[in-house]
Amino acid sequence: MPLNIFKLAVLVSGRGSNLQAIIDSIDREELDAHLSIVISNTKDAMALKRAEKYGIKTFFIDPSTYLNSKEYDKALVLKLKEFSIDLICLAGYMRILGEEVIQTFEKKIINIHPSLLPAFPGLNAQKQAIEHGVKFSGCTVHFVDSGVDSGPIILQTVVPVYHNDDEKSLSKRILEQEHYLYPKAIKMVKENQIKINDRTVTHKTR
Repeated sequence: MPLNIFKLAVLVSGRGSNLQAIIDSIDREELDAHLSIVISNTKDAMALKRAEKYGIKTFFIDPSTYLNSKEYDKALVLKLKEFSIDLICLAGYMRILGEEVIQTFEKKIINIHPSLLPAFPGLNAQKQAIEHGVKFSGCTVHFVDSGVDSGPIILQTVVPVYHNDDEKSLSKRILEQEHYLYPKAIKMVKENQIKINDRTVTHKTR
């Protein structure tokens, strides 16, 4: 492996469709990065099986074996350091990262969220959008900070909300855009195409 390769870690809890989008982008040589490890807090996550299919290293960190979240986070930090990770991507990771993780990897953790943040942070964003009667929703890739879906925004894509949409149909259309947007944002970070100034992310022109 070249010394200057950009090393990714993906944290997962479920099916891993955004993980698959990242894998596919690397396979198509659209994203010049090495997916070093996929880590899950769920033993039977389908995402782990996806990664194993491609020969990617996987690791299950069992929350039940740690006294508290802080101890769990210490184990997570150690595992990530072991692989000298350049960027951590959350892909349906259903745990809140603690301060130790966020501070250790400051501005090196990103997440994708199924709404146009700052609207509808947290769980069930698509359901919130339907219940509020919005005409547009979408997805957001953002840096992770100590808040809930509150970090600086890297990229967003708008998805219309139709009058006959329900949570399932809206979620499906947003997810299609997530699969395109997430690898694009990773590439921008990898290629140093962005600049963070407080809460504002600006895109550098080449």
